[in-house]
Amino acid sequence: MSYKVYTRSGCPYCTKIKDVMRAKKLSFQEFKLDVHFDRSQFYEQFGPGSTFPQVLLDSKRLGGCTETVKYLRENNLI
Repeated sequence: MSYKVYTRSGCPYCTKIKDVMRAKKLSFQEFKLDVHFDRSQFYEQFGPGSTFPQVLLDSKRLGGCTETVKYLRENNLI
């Protein structure tokens, strides 16, 4: 399983999902706004109005922090 987490600086939900994943020893690759992508690329990939963070599992979009934690719980990963 390959997790990708798209984040931005100063986002408390971005910090939370990374902390949850680290605590459960789930490895992930982080992509940061204005370092690895710009806002227009973010909206192109995730849709206008999408919020941070966005998490992908392989190529499946899990969603933001709340949706990702829900997915991890439902699949007994946390």
